[in-house]
Amino acid sequence: MTVAAPETKFDPKRRALGKGLDSLLPRVQAPTPSLAEPEGGKPREIPLDQIDPNPFQTRSHVNEEQLAELAASITANGVVQAVLLRPLANGRFQLIAGERRWRASQLAGKATIPANLRQVSDEQAMEITIVENLQRADLNPMEQARAFERLSREFHMTQEQMAQRTGKDRASVANFLRLLRLPASVQANVESGQLSFGHARTLLALEHAEEIEKAAKRIIGLSLSVRQTETYVQGLLHPEKAAKKDLKPEPPIDPNVREVQDRLQRALGLKVHIEDHNGRGKVIIEYGRLEDFDTLLEQLAGD
Repeated sequence: MTVAAPETKFDPKRRALGKGLDSLLPRVQAPTPSLAEPEGGKPREIPLDQIDPNPFQTRSHVNEEQLAELAASITANGVVQAVLLRPLANGRFQLIAGERRWRASQLAGKATIPANLRQVSDEQAMEITIVENLQRADLNPMEQARAFERLSREFHMTQEQMAQRTGKDRASVANFLRLLRLPASVQANVESGQLSFGHARTLLALEHAEEIEKAAKRIIGLSLSVRQTETYVQGLLHPEKAAKKDLKPEPPIDPNVREVQDRLQRALGLKVHIEDHNGRGKVIIEYGRLEDFDTLLEQLAGD
């Protein structure tokens, strides 16, 4: 995702933002001469009442408080980054990227907004919208998961292609897509913020929807952390091991081994256990269903 609105803050971990939409989306054709920006590349001031909303928008929630803050910033300093529009046949314009700036400008009482124009197809407009949203840091996990699924379904992109287009790593794309296997009620818990991405990913180890829903209610009710949730879910999967742990304390794990174990779990989205004995040992990766195994194989083998 100095005077800057929240959505223009620089994040060094998200370097793909610096590439611009054109470099991220090679499929988007260059604008025709008649619809390119004015000479010098300066954006045009377009009346807000001539702009139609984006029909391809994937964002389902907007933080009203942050929108009000952005409106206050626009009132004081103007719109720092131009929105992206495409001209319509009826003389109006359709928003492609920059919905928060457009809405905040309306809230600030502005008459016009700086905009760059592009002539793109419906398919290209949809792709730009989805990718631009995925580059932002404030989408909730389910919004990101649905956006990735839409890229896969409507544009037939592989996980590798989606990762390249959005500046994310391939493992993250796979983990977000896995969230769509959760029951609808649990997806709603994730969307509302009651469950985090880490909670949701841990729940995927359970096999049946009823189990997942019951576990989710308990996690929310007891305000369990992600680490506590992992322990709880493992106890559900392996009650006999949980009983043994109660009788016999687990031997301490070397901090370096634990760090690597945690990193692998985050990267793969699966339970990982490392057994190390003076530099020799084994790595055990647990999966609860064939789909998890297929995703793991794809990540490790690169197919």
